[in-house]
Amino acid sequence: MEKLLTADIVVMVDEMAKLIIDKEVEFCELDSFAGDGDFGMSLAKGFRQLKLEWEELPQEEIGEFLKACGMVIIEHCGGASGPIWGSAFRSAAKYAKGRTELSGLELAELLESAAEGIQKRGGAKLGDKTLLDALIPAAEAQRKSAENGDALLISMRKGAEAAVQGAEHTKDIIASKGRASYVGERSLSHPDAGATAIGILFTGIVDRMQQ
Repeated sequence: MEKLLTADIVVMVDEMAKLIIDKEVEFCELDSFAGDGDFGMSLAKGFRQLKLEWEELPQEEIGEFLKACGMVIIEHCGGASGPIWGSAFRSAAKYAKGRTELSGLELAELLESAAEGIQKRGGAKLGDKTLLDALIPAAEAQRKSAENGDALLISMRKGAEAAVQGAEHTKDIIASKGRASYVGERSLSHPDAGATAIGILFTGIVDRMQQ
């Protein structure tokens, strides 16, 4: 596999939805240490609706597909998850507008666009103990691997590994954004739920693409 086609992106989002729904309780438990404990429920609510509307989503072009996903997520995910995850999808959609395929480097740029969308929406940055602490390292690792000439799936695997490592690192960070910031140092030793979710989702997506 040298490039991801629109159909591949559809498969990747399908796997993301499946994992989010399957791990709803696990994600809530992760969030309970420093947040409201509703992260998994909020996210799963939106992605269940996405699956209900799946057959109606435009699946011919990457940008249109991601934009449609983003609109459902913004409307139906609860709490802060809707605006944050929806912004990620919509920013990625803007990058992918008019495209029907992505190289490994372009996938990295799409992830960077998603991260920028989240930053603009919520004001968080790398090191604030949010999902960006997994997403940004994943995009950087994906870019570096692609620029070094690695095969697409190898680049994706390296991105997923960087996401997992980034999520693990959030154990050592005192939260400064979101609900977790209210508990201060009590957020130490617990990984950020959103960052952990990114690591799990990216790993699961790569596993599926390699089947």
